[in-house]
Amino acid sequence: MRMIDLSSWQGVLSTLAGLALVTLIGVGIRLLLMVTVQQRRERMNRQINERLRTLIAAYKTLGGSITGELRVDPAHLRDRLARPETPVEQALAPDDQSGGGGSGGDRARRIRDAVEGALSDILLLGTEEHVRLAHKVSEELLAGRPVHTHALVVSLRAFIRDALDLEPVPADLELPMQGPARIIAQGGRGRGGGDREESRGGSSGGSGGAGGGAGAMMAGGGLGAGIGAGLASDHGDGSAEAGHTKGP
Repeated sequence: MRMIDLSSWQGVLSTLAGLALVTLIGVGIRLLLMVTVQQRRERMNRQINERLRTLIAAYKTLGGSITGELRVDPAHLRDRLARPETPVEQALAPDDQSGGGGSGGDRARRIRDAVEGALSDILLLGTEEHVRLAHKVSEELLAGRPVHTHALVVSLRAFIRDALDLEPVPADLELPMQGPARIIAQGGRGRGGGDREESRGGSSGGSGGAGGGAGAMMAGGGLGAGIGAGLASDHGDGSAEAGHTKGP
């Protein structure tokens, strides 16, 4: 109140200037705080969204199957070849047509690689419980023993539903055991054959177009030759007639 002076015009102007300065400083501090809080909130939202996206992808990889062989086989090709009970044809099979993630075929290798990638993501972005379960699965894989991932899948499902504000799974429901998703090989033969057919069609079309162009050029050349011969004959006849007229 001591700064407010209304006894003169100078006092009124100085009072208004002081009030405007204090108000401007207050508004600036408030805007700075709001921008800082908003940027922090946006950064946290991006982190949460990226974490949820990664954990959801890991959940789909580790728990995408409910039928067939639900264990992860960590054996490599050299391990399969070293087993006396595994035939060489089964160990070297390009694909496992049985539909499971068993010990045979290239599909087991793709499942193992996908599970290892999902475990690395969980070790990076998972909670303490997720990290402990992922570490246990990793130890089983390093020991060369087939392992189930159902416990880790259940923990991931509960965390994701809670983070998305969804109701928990009803306790009276007994969900089936889940295992790693069966990776399907990309069919490149059909597309390659289609590309080859298209290339063949394009080459035949190009050769056909080249033949048509050559025919057109030949026809044009013949037409030009005919016109030239006609003009030459016309000039020849004219000169002969001139010779005959000049002779007598």
